[in-house]
Amino acid sequence: MSTSALTHRVRVLAAPGDRHEEILTPAALDFVGRLAAAFGGRRQDLLKERKRQAIRLAAGSPLDFPLATASVRSDRSWRVAPPGPGLTDRRVEITGAPDRGMTVNALNSGANVWMADFEDATSPTWHNIIDGQLNLLDAVERRIDFRTPEGKEYRLGDHVATIAVRPRGWHLAEEHLEFDGGPVPAALVDFGLYFFHCARRQIDAGSGPYFYLPKLENRYEARLWNDVFVLAQELLGVDRGTVRATVLIETITAAFEMEEILYELREHSSGLNAGRWDYLFSLIKTFGHRTDFLLPDRATLTMTAPFMRAYTDLLVRTCHRRGAHAIGGMAAHVPGTDRAADEVALTKVRLDKEREAEDGFDGSWVAHPGLVPVCRDVFDSVLGDCSHQIERTREDVEVTAKDLLSVRKLSGPPTPEGVRTNIAVALRYFDAWLRGSGAVALHGLMEDAATAEIARVQIWQWLRHRVVSRETVLELLDDELAALGAEYPWAALDEVRMLFEQNALRAELPLFFTPDAYTQHIVERTEARS
Repeated sequence: MSTSALTHRVRVLAAPGDRHEEILTPAALDFVGRLAAAFGGRRQDLLKERKRQAIRLAAGSPLDFPLATASVRSDRSWRVAPPGPGLTDRRVEITGAPDRGMTVNALNSGANVWMADFEDATSPTWHNIIDGQLNLLDAVERRIDFRTPEGKEYRLGDHVATIAVRPRGWHLAEEHLEFDGGPVPAALVDFGLYFFHCARRQIDAGSGPYFYLPKLENRYEARLWNDVFVLAQELLGVDRGTVRATVLIETITAAFEMEEILYELREHSSGLNAGRWDYLFSLIKTFGHRTDFLLPDRATLTMTAPFMRAYTDLLVRTCHRRGAHAIGGMAAHVPGTDRAADEVALTKVRLDKEREAEDGFDGSWVAHPGLVPVCRDVFDSVLGDCSHQIERTREDVEVTAKDLLSVRKLSGPPTPEGVRTNIAVALRYFDAWLRGSGAVALHGLMEDAATAEIARVQIWQWLRHRVVSRETVLELLDDELAALGAEYPWAALDEVRMLFEQNALRAELPLFFTPDAYTQHIVERTEARS
């Protein structure tokens, strides 16, 4: 029998799960419904504007810092809100899906902050979403534990990381919740359920309701989030300005509006984060039709590339000028049993974190608890007893639009190994995602949806500009599907192939692989009963 809740016009269209009633209470659904009623229309308008902007840029309109907001950028008087409790020192942040094992391990990892990720690291099955909310509630209540298949038990220690939740992006919908005859925006589901159940609990525990905001493309989308925060706090009687949110600058258009995004969120802002793969994915998606944006193997596109340095330097300067934290990118290495390989990888991780700390970042991301000591050691050596280096305003940095878009020097065709690797990684990630895993270790790296996105858009771009033949891609596709089937006999190879063909081989590039993949392969709607 399906669960059906009709409160403020929200219905649950899914079979009930263990303890799901603790999250999907009538009051919680009513709260989510109020958010959907207030902001669903604006979300749709902003998604339409995304498409219009993409058409303008594809037609040759220049991308530059907006003239309309020059006064915001030139006004040196405004600053963001001070850090919330538990967010002053963010030198090490760990990320991961809010499954039960990751929740315990991340909170106990020694990191300062855990980003509980409902977005790129979570395959959005209904059980993953609601079980993730349960795990967060149990963690806040300090009643969570975890037992491995071998029988080893894990429980929360005395000192745990501060939780910051990353909801899904504005472009995604939650098909298992219905509002006014349509799905509820997934961002409002993930935010709303966590805020409703945990905001007051976190405040009472001396922390607060903290978030990471993904895939923003402009200041208007930041303004929408700020208005969501204002209403949510009002509805639950939480003081305005209690919420804190860090925005991931992972789209090329957002890079031109960093100050404006901070300004719109200034009463709730806790900084900006630099995301490598999604940023490059956005760059190709936006300008992939142009030959001067033809990029080589993604493995060669490091953060030391001039256009990437311009992006990160601008992010640090922007944050520190406004009193906000600047958080660096991901170290995705997964320690294994090969000590020699681990030593090589950890050396690269250390060098990357040293570059970030020396450039002025206040902290950085790791994907595995085993990397926490390396990241902490690097930032300890730079920060010392200080919690951050916000006072280092990087007035030496001057970044132009040309600097952010100058990729020509790196332009070039891919290598055969690069083509095969992108196909192999995309297929293996699609397989894991379809089986309910949003973060998967591949070739010694913890990969999430951002990796699959950059991999499949590079294949699309190389095919478009005919630097790789379609015959070659199809031959490699067959090879890698056979290898996947040999390694995982249970893999749904036909579905995996379909996903790849739909998202990498079409003439018109889908903006994201996740929306159609979700509705075609993940959603299991059942008839709602009152």
